[in-house]
Amino acid sequence: MAITPQQVVFILISVLTLGCGLMVVLSRNLFHSALWLVGSFFGVAALYGLLEAEFLAVAQILIYIGAIATLIVFATMLTRGMMLGRMKMSNFQSGVSAVVAVLLLGLLVMVLLQVNWPTEAVPVPGDTIAMIGNAFVSAYVIPFEVVSLLLLVALVGAIMIARER
Repeated sequence: MAITPQQVVFILISVLTLGCGLMVVLSRNLFHSALWLVGSFFGVAALYGLLEAEFLAVAQILIYIGAIATLIVFATMLTRGMMLGRMKMSNFQSGVSAVVAVLLLGLLVMVLLQVNWPTEAVPVPGDTIAMIGNAFVSAYVIPFEVVSLLLLVALVGAIMIARER
């Protein structure tokens, strides 16, 4: 069985995503962890693109990289004490947590190997983005407006906190 170019790209993106995720956990500097998290988010967006879910890939980049990762970086930069001081990163719980993590990984692998996975892809309508847009302005117009008001309040609150007095 020959490996297709798409499988090679999938393996490379998966290794990048998992490597960045591992560095998020292992990095001793909080700012560096936030930057590794951005790399991991890019990897997930690339996997969405590889699955031909363009909307999810763009949403991943805009929401997680554009908003959440930027928020984490700014929060890290505003708490300078955590960036400058070196904290002790290990304690007596490190060994216990490693054992629990390995046991949970084993349980996850066992469960995933016992699942009867479908062999054929489920057909997806071609205009899913248009369907999402229509749902936002018809059936879900009230929740959409509530979320927009919450975002506006958060933006005004951030401006009030950030402005100089």
